[in-house]
Amino acid sequence: MGPAIDGAIIVVYFVAIAAIGLYLGRRENSLHDFALAGRRVPWWAVMASIIAAETSAATFLGAPGEGYEKRSLAYVQLVLGVIIGRVVVGYAFLKPYYRYRVYTVYDYLAIRFGPLTRSYVSALFLVMRTLASGTRLFVPSLVMVLAWRLLVGGQAGYDQATVTGVAPYAAAIVVLAALTCVYTAAGGIKAVIWTDLIQAVLMFGSALVAIGALLHQVGGLDAVLQAVPALGRLDGYVVTGFEADRLASWQQQHGLTSMGPGDYVRLIVASDYTVFSAIIATTLTNMAAFGTDQDMAQRLLTADTQAKARRSLISAACMDLPIAAAFTFIGILLYVFYQQDPTFKPVANADVFGAYILNVLPVGVRGLVLAGVFATAMGSLSAALNALATSATNDWYIPGPGRHRTQAEHVTAARVFTVVFAALMVLIAVGFAYAKVTDPSVRIIPVVLGIAGFILGPMLGVYLVGMFTRNRGSDRGNLIAITCGLGATIVCGDLQVTLGNMVASVLHLGVSFSRPEWLPKVSFTWFAMLGALVVGAVAMCFRTPPDVRLAAEARARQAAAGDDRPLALRDD
Repeated sequence: MGPAIDGAIIVVYFVAIAAIGLYLGRRENSLHDFALAGRRVPWWAVMASIIAAETSAATFLGAPGEGYEKRSLAYVQLVLGVIIGRVVVGYAFLKPYYRYRVYTVYDYLAIRFGPLTRSYVSALFLVMRTLASGTRLFVPSLVMVLAWRLLVGGQAGYDQATVTGVAPYAAAIVVLAALTCVYTAAGGIKAVIWTDLIQAVLMFGSALVAIGALLHQVGGLDAVLQAVPALGRLDGYVVTGFEADRLASWQQQHGLTSMGPGDYVRLIVASDYTVFSAIIATTLTNMAAFGTDQDMAQRLLTADTQAKARRSLISAACMDLPIAAAFTFIGILLYVFYQQDPTFKPVANADVFGAYILNVLPVGVRGLVLAGVFATAMGSLSAALNALATSATNDWYIPGPGRHRTQAEHVTAARVFTVVFAALMVLIAVGFAYAKVTDPSVRIIPVVLGIAGFILGPMLGVYLVGMFTRNRGSDRGNLIAITCGLGATIVCGDLQVTLGNMVASVLHLGVSFSRPEWLPKVSFTWFAMLGALVVGAVAMCFRTPPDVRLAAEARARQAAAGDDRPLALRDD
């Protein structure tokens, strides 16, 4: 009876979300409605959608792993940069987006520099977001397969090795993608935002339920403080990177007897979670994610004014503090729980929350929390699908073959692109499943999720040049600058080494690649800063042609006069 109750909760969730999405898509007759919801969405709904979009299944299951491994809330300090970065976006980036009434943030690049810059950056976004979202789609399929075994077959456990073959994962991936694709293609951004609202409530509510259950099972907060003394000290919340043990390890690793200024800088940029990365690196990363990534920025464009969009963005950033703290605290509670009862303790730290959900939570509660896992997956997937479809339609289809098509045909094209990108994500996710089954030691997910970091920095650099200078940067110069930024981030971020070793492992080539000792190591948290600095330095060497500046002023007057059509159609 227990598995039937959990299964019923999950089925009701899936049916309700799909029905709501389909209902909201009844009147999507133009790209203005499909991509922007007529610019009439309330700020609080936009805020909830942002929260749902940025909290993927990887976060739902991964953040507890960070708390479990570090046994501290230091991961939460990164939210400082989240808030600062979004304040900058709210006051600087959103202004030109609303001034020119853009459909995608890449329209701004076409206005400020020219069509080549927009095409290059838009193509980077399409590739990056498809790969990253395809990987995220693989993560909940792991839980879905194991949940199916437990709820239908009565087989407990969280051991991935007991699941043989790719077929179970492929089936789970197809189900999740198909359900999300249906309501996203039908309802557009309106369906995405309002279903995201439900998913955000379910996601955070299920986290609070898990915290309550864990606190009860481990004996309360006093038992937690006894098992994890760091929670009673400052280093349980803030990490500078210069702690004695960290310095000693760094000196030993690099054969140093003393530390000079350059050594301290190398240590800072090689460290993931420190106060420096929280204030500097995470600030720039969030400027890139919410100012230049259509996946996150699109929902901001659905508010009717810049002020309301800014309120949504900053409010969501402030909400990130309790959300990050909740999921990280779950990891700390799981550490205490498994110390007391290691019966279902998994081998991998990343699996600690999934194992607890499937094997320990009581009936009903387990179904609710599993629905929360799928809610986070579908929320981030639906947002990505709509952003990809909007960018492909607005940046590529309408300026080309769709220029003289009707508004209804533009919406049809956007829906077709939604299906196409969903299919691509399914192929990517199934490919990862095959690689994981073939060689369980291959760590594919961190590699592809990190692709966003490699690309967002160079994207940020060109936007900063456009927004904070009047006559620097040109269409062709930006192509050179962005390429240089990508190259620098890939090399210093060891992407070529990681991909090489991954391919060698899957193909059993018996070779390995390593980073040269003379090359400074840059942590993923600093990728955005590195890429932005390189792009900015190169792009500043080129001057913006006067005719481009004059055309941008004409675009502003055109938008002020009420022309809210896609950019490519405003000259017709």
